[in-house]
Amino acid sequence: MLGKCKQPEKAHSLFHMMIDEGCAVNTEAYTALLSAYGRSGIFDKAFSLLEEMKNTPSCRPDVFTYSILIKSCLQVYKFDEVQALLTDMASEGIKPNTITYNTLIDAYGKAKRFAEMESTLVQMLRQRECKPDVWTMNSALRAFGGSGQIGLMEKCYEKFQSSGIDPNIKTFNILLDSYGKTGNYEKMSAVMEYMQKYHFKWTLVTYNIIIDAFGRVGDLKQTEFLFRLMQSERIKPNCITLCSLVRAYGQAGKAEKIGGVLRFIENSDVTLDTVFFNCLVDAYGIMGCFTEMKGVLEMMERKGCKPDKVTYRTMIKAYSLGGMSSHAKEIQNVLASLEKIS
Repeated sequence: MLGKCKQPEKAHSLFHMMIDEGCAVNTEAYTALLSAYGRSGIFDKAFSLLEEMKNTPSCRPDVFTYSILIKSCLQVYKFDEVQALLTDMASEGIKPNTITYNTLIDAYGKAKRFAEMESTLVQMLRQRECKPDVWTMNSALRAFGGSGQIGLMEKCYEKFQSSGIDPNIKTFNILLDSYGKTGNYEKMSAVMEYMQKYHFKWTLVTYNIIIDAFGRVGDLKQTEFLFRLMQSERIKPNCITLCSLVRAYGQAGKAEKIGGVLRFIENSDVTLDTVFFNCLVDAYGIMGCFTEMKGVLEMMERKGCKPDKVTYRTMIKAYSLGGMSSHAKEIQNVLASLEKIS
């Protein structure tokens, strides 16, 4: 828990308190402490603990120890260290498990290192005791779909299905998102129909993906229908949902509809963030509603949300395109003072 809260030094104190109290320190305790340092990016101490474990017969590292450290390294793109850890595992006679492989496949996919992702998948398939699962499939689909390689994503999906791996709701959300972002609306609709036919209940993520997709192509009728549908299903919209609506209305020049979104927010308990307000600033800027755009800053202050560099840059762009150079210069000065502070 202390590791997850990014308090590795407190975790270290507790570890030594265990020893002082006469508790037996085992591999699990060492792994938990190593994880605490890894999560906080303190890799010198994490690797030092790994060496300490290797030299302590009763606390030798296992596949979970290595998998946790590999995951921490992958999160900050330390790919060289990951290869060193995999080599070290092999020398210790420890084989990666499904979690190790899934962690690697997911990270390589997100980093668009497709050759390494496919190579890892091949290695995984060679291990008899290490079978791919739905997490493996979802990581591979996300990698190909997220980079617009729809053909490869579909082939990958077919191969996993033919090997007996059934999709889950996350699988369909990945397919919907990939099709939506590449403009494959017929295929997106086919996935939606399949989900309804086989009773896959839509989640907040599903609704957000579909609302965003229809909003981007200006299909306000379908966007609004889906927004009403999610509420009838008792699924609470979040900031992502509201950003999609605001973006769609801004592109369509429907300022009054954005007003409707703001009224909805006033009567809800949705917690707004800077990303939402930046989206609102952009939408008003696109429509040339400069008074409303400036009013967003006051709204942010009331909600206890600070503007960031994106807020001011979006305003500068809008004022510049609208020929309001004096206003743009005024905001540029505010941005310059903010950059000096940071």
